[in-house]
Amino acid sequence: MADIIVIGGGHAGVEAALACARMNKDTILYSMHIDMIASMPCNPSVGGPAKGIVVREIDALGGEMGKAADATALQFKMLNTTKGPGVQCLRVQSDKIAYMRYMQNKVLHQEHLEVREMCVEKVLAENGVVRGVLQADGHIEPCHSLIITSGTFMSSRILVGHTSTKQGPDDEPTTDSLSQSLRDLGIHTFRLKTGTPARIRTDSIDFSKTEVQPGTDAFLRFSNETKSIRPFEKQAVCYLTYTNAKTHEIIRSHLKDSAMYSGLVKGVGPRYCPSIEDKLVRFADKERHQIFLEPESESLNTTYIQGFSTSMPHDVQEDMLKSLPGLENCIIEKYAYAIEYDAIDPLQCKPTLENKKIENLYTAGQINGTSGYEEAAAQGLMAGINAVLKMDGKEPLILHRDEAYIGVMIDDLVTKGTKEPYRLLTSRAEYRLLLRHDNADRRLSTYGHEFGLISDERFSAFEEKEKNIQECKEYLKTVRFTPKSEINTYLGSIEYGTLKEGISALDLLKRPKVTLDGMKDYLEIKYDDEVLSQVEIEVKYEGYINKAKRDAAHLRQMERVSLPQDLDYNSIQHLSLEAKQKLSEIQPMTMGQASRISGVNPADIAVLAVYLEQLKRS
Repeated sequence: MADIIVIGGGHAGVEAALACARMNKDTILYSMHIDMIASMPCNPSVGGPAKGIVVREIDALGGEMGKAADATALQFKMLNTTKGPGVQCLRVQSDKIAYMRYMQNKVLHQEHLEVREMCVEKVLAENGVVRGVLQADGHIEPCHSLIITSGTFMSSRILVGHTSTKQGPDDEPTTDSLSQSLRDLGIHTFRLKTGTPARIRTDSIDFSKTEVQPGTDAFLRFSNETKSIRPFEKQAVCYLTYTNAKTHEIIRSHLKDSAMYSGLVKGVGPRYCPSIEDKLVRFADKERHQIFLEPESESLNTTYIQGFSTSMPHDVQEDMLKSLPGLENCIIEKYAYAIEYDAIDPLQCKPTLENKKIENLYTAGQINGTSGYEEAAAQGLMAGINAVLKMDGKEPLILHRDEAYIGVMIDDLVTKGTKEPYRLLTSRAEYRLLLRHDNADRRLSTYGHEFGLISDERFSAFEEKEKNIQECKEYLKTVRFTPKSEINTYLGSIEYGTLKEGISALDLLKRPKVTLDGMKDYLEIKYDDEVLSQVEIEVKYEGYINKAKRDAAHLRQMERVSLPQDLDYNSIQHLSLEAKQKLSEIQPMTMGQASRISGVNPADIAVLAVYLEQLKRS
């Protein structure tokens, strides 16, 4: 009997299985094809807005994605560098083949982890508790806990033009019986849709007609364990081209041939990553759309056409692609397609990602209605950690919205649900100045170390960094510059003017344009760039950070007020009808979670607070 079974070898499944095994639980990972574990069926990249910070958080908790992305990156690029630190994030163009091989090596050689190349037909439960799974060969494998990370493989259909093919991504098989077994257990499923662009032969592109998109010339990394990366001069180059009037004319004249507009698609597609035909319909005033040309692997002669997802017939796709500058003579290696699949309503999950109806059943990734490798990996890691903690009789790990983007995402899913593929955005976080790329390790490393996913050596290095940050800030307080100080030369170079009175280095750093790098010739600084960057951000944004912390503290107070899980909301007088319905459906665990449910207004929260006080007195 396994302690924990994980169904699905995608990004969620890999992180879940590794976390469980590394926390010393005997784990079985089921994958229909071992050589497709951790595949990238869509964009061969990791990170980006909000997502890049999630990868940093995964790494701080002890997950593997950040290390894999660093080790197999073709190009590193820091985004939003002209904006504040709250929205800056790292994105890498990945070598999809190298990334898969890296992750496959990890899972196949992980102690306490067995990988089985087998399809799971059915989830077995008894009296509302998971008991095991039924394999395709008829064998029953019992387990204590089960984590389903099936991605887009449950009852999936590939949609192109007017045709629908029973198939998973990358020509893999699909499974209808797994989602049916969930419905048989009383779990509600619904249909979602996503898609992927075409891949074309790299040597058939005329890059002279496109714009070069280089990486960032700096030492960038997702994982604090990464000590070196591909040198800047050896990084791959991406390219940018645009749609034009001819492209738009082809698409509009064939809208009826698109699976999306022919009536073939039943599921809801992603709002923030639409197909090119959907873009033209929704943004009819746009004269052109950006199309990025991105390499897939050093071992492949293929380029990914980012921003050109479509479900048009193959002949139409060919005309569309050849209308793009630089692609006039392109050779298509793999045509674009849409895919429709079963997902579960995430409102059926607890904040631990355990199912509310079936005990010890966890779900993570696209089965919960999300999109993206990073969102999936984060959920897989959290589901794995919480499955182990529950087995060990310990308190679960529930990250708050001011602690991590992972906490924002899971809270959104289990509190608000989703009707379309959910994508994590910086705008979803109320406290994004607290949830930065640079401080993920400071927010979450303690958890990773506590669970045994971060080594003592790495945690000691983290503690040393934390000590250095505080020492550096104290040092800056002690250094004073006078109106006669040589630092006036630097201040004049940045058009700041000379000092009129004495000031500490710390207070001077708070001023616009003044940087630690510019001040370093006038200071005795012994700390590395990572420490100095943290110090500068904390000093310059101190007021905003403190305000965010005060707001978050108010939220934490509401999170401390637990709600009984058997509370009969319909019996509470003066609650609005919609609040009764939503609260009964979601059964929030805390007053804070209740306050974030769509349809529950402040007046309802006030009524609920009075009712809880009366309960306490009685």
